[in-house]
Amino acid sequence: MIHHSIRFTFRPDVTAEQREQVLESLRHQGRSIPEVRSFIVGRDHGGEYEWGATYLIEDLDSYWNYLIHPTHLHTDRIGWPLLDQFLSFDITDDLDPELGNKIATLHQRRFNEYPELANIINDQYSQGS
Repeated sequence: MIHHSIRFTFRPDVTAEQREQVLESLRHQGRSIPEVRSFIVGRDHGGEYEWGATYLIEDLDSYWNYLIHPTHLHTDRIGWPLLDQFLSFDITDDLDPELGNKIATLHQRRFNEYPELANIINDQYSQGS
């Protein structure tokens, strides 16, 4: 099993309506992506981030399907431009020492297949996020 987690903080100029739209999109991912076994979206109380989400995904094939699902792509498109800080990480009980590299390869494959997402993220980081 893979727990895919994100932590993030919105830019100070983001409205309550924009924030709720992104949070609801994250919740919609959990409800609509068949590969998600369980999920939580809510306040982050563990440090410098304000919000977080965690999705439980069974394996690498399911992880790939999660990454390219239309609701996940939608969240990326509407959410990334509104973020000030972001962190993504995965926790797994799989003992494969190469699993981290395999997950990173899936992310790179997604950016290769959806270059507009890579551009959105690169633009965000180049603006100081």
